[in-house]
Amino acid sequence: MADFRIETERLVLRAWQVEDAPALQAICSDARVMKFLGPPQSRADVEAAIERQWANQARFGHCYWALEDRRDGRMIGFCGLQPMASDMPDIGGKTDIGWRLAHSHWGQGFAREAASASLDWGFEHLFIYDILAITVPANERSWGLMERLGMERRDELAFAHPALADEDPLKPHIVYSISRDKWTKH
Repeated sequence: MADFRIETERLVLRAWQVEDAPALQAICSDARVMKFLGPPQSRADVEAAIERQWANQARFGHCYWALEDRRDGRMIGFCGLQPMASDMPDIGGKTDIGWRLAHSHWGQGFAREAASASLDWGFEHLFIYDILAITVPANERSWGLMERLGMERRDELAFAHPALADEDPLKPHIVYSISRDKWTKH
């Protein structure tokens, strides 16, 4: 698990380290980053998230991996694959691609580079037909990246997030997907 590593031109997707917690908390406490994701996360929240990723990597062989900038070795976010929670309507258990980057790294193609590497890895190593991504309708940056990756919006799979209160503006979610066949042609 500690040896997991994918390298791209500018990034390293790697196993999580205990030392990543302060950088991840800085990212997850930035209101700009969390605008469409929920409230800022505490140090305890971040440590629990890293532990969940360790568990996912151990159980499934993949997770949302730590994302490192190769230029300076700084941890700048995460990107990767994990199964959707089983209580997600119609998509529970399907493979999800997700990402979160430090605001300082937005708009430079890092998310696309990391997501492309994650999709390559997923379709090469997992016995799955498609990979999904979810976001809220207002998160244009996120669904815009999904479209640039060749993912297609799946309106029939849109859902109300079961972990959020009915009055929460982040409750409605949209779903995008890309199939193995489409990705290999991408």
